[in-house]
Amino acid sequence: MNYSADTQSKEIPVFFSTDDHYIPYLDVAIASLIENASKAYQYRIIILHTGLEAQNVSKIKQNERHGFSIDFIDISKDVENIQSRFKNVYHFSVVTYYRLFIASLFPQYDKIVYLDCDLVVLGDVSELYRTDLGDNILAAAPEQFVRSTEEFRKYAEKALGVDPDGYVNAGVLVINLEQFRKNKIEEQFVQLITDYDFDLLDPDQAYLNYLCQNKIYVLPNGWNKEPMPYACQGKKNIVHYALYKKPWQYDDVIDGEYFWRYAEKSPFYEVILQRKAAFGDEERAKKEAAASEILVHANKIVASEQTFLKQLKKG
Repeated sequence: MNYSADTQSKEIPVFFSTDDHYIPYLDVAIASLIENASKAYQYRIIILHTGLEAQNVSKIKQNERHGFSIDFIDISKDVENIQSRFKNVYHFSVVTYYRLFIASLFPQYDKIVYLDCDLVVLGDVSELYRTDLGDNILAAAPEQFVRSTEEFRKYAEKALGVDPDGYVNAGVLVINLEQFRKNKIEEQFVQLITDYDFDLLDPDQAYLNYLCQNKIYVLPNGWNKEPMPYACQGKKNIVHYALYKKPWQYDDVIDGEYFWRYAEKSPFYEVILQRKAAFGDEERAKKEAAASEILVHANKIVASEQTFLKQLKKG
């Protein structure tokens, strides 16, 4: 991996976004990040949200220690004008869109790391931050499910107009905020979500792949290893439970043991265990039906006259 010569400062900003439901898994992610991060830097962990229970905030703040601060930023007012247009699709919630507003909300930063909550950090996040992006807008790892699934390959190419072999997962990002602003990514996103009603399978991820295409530095998948039976490129630095099977619901998730290594130490451990126990046959059947339906839906989108790509050409 290429690293930038100038780390800009000793502070490394790491962003998450969450709602109350995902707080227990966020706690696991943060604990794993802190345990494995180089102590040569100061880390500011910033959590974007639109309202959280005080007790959940308090428990997450227990992770603070020397070199690691945690700030909760309520962005309700910043997104209220367009939040009604955000869609919940499959296992994605409206929270997933918040990363698209970091560039304007935090003008003091030119570069940040963004992480989803459903992951465990096994490597040093400062190494990820130090990736030399050049003029690229993002650094991200391949979306392994898209590249290996014919329905999703067609969706990326035919519906979005994005090369499926260049399609990346948006759950682990290094964002060049300077280039993000220069290329007006947020403004373009707001215009698209305001002017069109796209049928998408992976909401923010689709927008980022489309708007940033040809300006993405591709990371080895060791920085975003999805639970699929594919070789890990380099060290396994981040395990990302991006697919429908989550280790807090299923026993047979690839690399699920890493999640439980940190979950056992979490103040939310009992909550996580209770949720897993409550996730029974009916819930599994619903989730597996949704996982099958998403492939059918991908084909429907490709065949539709209202695809992302076709609507933009008409517009």
